[in-house]
Amino acid sequence: MKNDAYLLELMSIYRQVPEEKKSDFMTRFNAQARNPVVMFGFSVFLGYFGIDRFLLGQIILGILKLITFGGFGIWVLVDLFLIGGTTREKNLEIARSITANTA
Repeated sequence: MKNDAYLLELMSIYRQVPEEKKSDFMTRFNAQARNPVVMFGFSVFLGYFGIDRFLLGQIILGILKLITFGGFGIWVLVDLFLIGGTTREKNLEIARSITANTA
């Protein structure tokens, strides 16, 4: 997912939150959301152990990546290109769930 599309979608979700609950939404979102740049760093340095997938809540993929040592290095290389978009999608999922719980 591109950064522009991510920001537009996030703003769309934020606009759906009632005014009196926007502060609570932002507090909860900032506590749970992951930074794509930080996740890229985890992917570069600890991707062979699946740490990036564990942090995104993808436990089964993390375990598979761990026991195959990053898919024998191939999975790690692919994830270097995909981890930013995956992180943004996970953040949107978090924002949607917070919105559903605050409405």
